[in-house]
Amino acid sequence: MSGFPSKEQFRAIHQGYDVSPSRSLSLHADAYTEEHWYNVDLKAVISKTWQWVCHVEKLRGEGAYTTVEIAGHPVAVVRGKDGKLRAFYNVCKHRAHILLSGAGTTTRIMCPYHAWVYRLSGELVRAPETENLENFEPEEICLDQVQVEEFCGFVYVNLDPQAEPLSSLTGDLKTEICHWAPDIEDLTFAKRLTYDIKSNWKNVVDNFLECYHCPTAHKDFCDLVDMDTYKVTTHGIYSSHMADAGLSENSAYDVSNATVRTHAVWWLWPNTCLMRYPGRSSMIVMNIIPAGPNRTFETYDFYLESPEPNEAELDTVRYIDEVLQVEDIALVESVQRGMETPAFVQGRIVNDPEGSGKSEHAVHHFHGLILDAYSKAAL
Repeated sequence: MSGFPSKEQFRAIHQGYDVSPSRSLSLHADAYTEEHWYNVDLKAVISKTWQWVCHVEKLRGEGAYTTVEIAGHPVAVVRGKDGKLRAFYNVCKHRAHILLSGAGTTTRIMCPYHAWVYRLSGELVRAPETENLENFEPEEICLDQVQVEEFCGFVYVNLDPQAEPLSSLTGDLKTEICHWAPDIEDLTFAKRLTYDIKSNWKNVVDNFLECYHCPTAHKDFCDLVDMDTYKVTTHGIYSSHMADAGLSENSAYDVSNATVRTHAVWWLWPNTCLMRYPGRSSMIVMNIIPAGPNRTFETYDFYLESPEPNEAELDTVRYIDEVLQVEDIALVESVQRGMETPAFVQGRIVNDPEGSGKSEHAVHHFHGLILDAYSKAAL
């Protein structure tokens, strides 16, 4: 099916949404369940936005590379001999074989199929047995580039050649992150958790963007942070979620010796979540990867002061993996099942004009961005 909606389909999916969160219904259930809208998400959202790749430490050295898949397209990010970071479609110009795999360091990019060799800057330098070809000019062949940007300690790519720089789209986000996490570029990778979730990726984002469900579903978390201080603010293409650490003992993990006393979290459109939990200096990146109309891959990458978590951080990882994620995955999988029944089409957005954590105004903000992307793609 087409990856773009008709104007009639867009009008139908837009019904019920109001610019005021106090008057609005949520995004239509079809957007979470139908394969057509999943294809629209890939082409009109994921392929048009800045997608998180890794921390800058992974690509600091000459020849360092890593590979990712964005909306089904293989991409390689490489640090050139000139120190410049570049991204390419990870596809050989000869017969379309994938060039690099995983991550590592290399002095060249050589296709494992027919040994065509490219510089780290993308130009073809060697194509075996091509001396007798007519009208074949190796110097005219170069890998197709993809936009890449270093932003607040992390690397992002964008498949849209017309996309504005991430730094110009994000307003005050850099200032916020640098204020609350000034050492972000000095942190180091320590741990990855991975999840395969039976739910649409937008349900996972929705769940992340509100703590209206926290008193019911995350009682440990409500002890970890002071819910009376929880504030959610939306801006352009991101939202900030801030709260003070709780003042008493909690059942999540011990924060009595914490040097970071603020729960500072940012969601960056459309699917990147940056989290700085109370404890030692750290940054957790949750990357939400669409994998089907009712399937999402999710990664949690922990960047800490040292590559080995200390005892308190191991307890934090345990809490997130064995308690918080178990609770959240059960929630979004249940919501997905409910959305696939005829009993649900849309629900009301619960809004607190004061912007408390127990409000869904950030969900409404996300839905507005989704509908805006759908509108731009409508034929």
